[in-house]
Amino acid sequence: MKTRTITAIIALLLFVPIVVVGSLPMLILVYLLSFTALYEILKMNRIHIFSIPGILSLIALFIIMMPEVSYSYESYITDVQVDLIIVMALLMLSFTVVSKNRFSFVDMGFCVLAVAYIGIGFMYFYETREAGLIYILYALLIVWVTDTGAYLFGRAIGRRKLWPQISPNKTIEGFAGGIFSSVILALVFYFFGWIDNLPVVLLIVFTMVLSVAGQLGDLVESALKRHFDVKDSGRILPGHGGVLDRFDSFIFVLPLMNILPLIV
Repeated sequence: MKTRTITAIIALLLFVPIVVVGSLPMLILVYLLSFTALYEILKMNRIHIFSIPGILSLIALFIIMMPEVSYSYESYITDVQVDLIIVMALLMLSFTVVSKNRFSFVDMGFCVLAVAYIGIGFMYFYETREAGLIYILYALLIVWVTDTGAYLFGRAIGRRKLWPQISPNKTIEGFAGGIFSSVILALVFYFFGWIDNLPVVLLIVFTMVLSVAGQLGDLVESALKRHFDVKDSGRILPGHGGVLDRFDSFIFVLPLMNILPLIV
């Protein structure tokens, strides 16, 4: 517990100032986090990050996360990104032949999906911060408040298991408690005028959707780890596991937050 607490304090001291500043420091942070998460997920499937598929995956991740430089060139940049990612996928497919199927079609599909899973989530981490500090703060708090509420409600009244085959400790009561806690957060943000561009009912509904999405994101990563029989995605954060362990919920929440009409 001591190690976990010390790690959390150090991480917050490094993380919070960069998020507040945003811009280039934030972009660098997001790239470092996403590269580490890609390393972790490929390692689960025994694909080395410095192998040919690993390097191609890194390049594809770099491409998919390129921020929009200018709205006047938005469509051009998007087309280039798509074309380059297609090239990366074709090169990976070609490597299945060169490697004589030691790197298989299934492995190639895993790499592509891993890049999309991590790249889209972390890309929206940067885009949400650029939309405004209040929005990234709201996304972070939705996940943290939901996790805390789920834990407290689960410990206090949790009886029925939510999904024991995937995450044995989670309960239905905890799941509902996490959503309830996020509603309290929505009301606080609305009545203090921090997010007031939506009617309060819509803000509550959207927040509940995001709370559910965050808990599903956590379950998805738990299912992934259980499939590959690993306890944590990595060891970079002592007491917390890997980057993917800490950001699995955000990978679901942040894209959805931008899809919903919540950010103006």
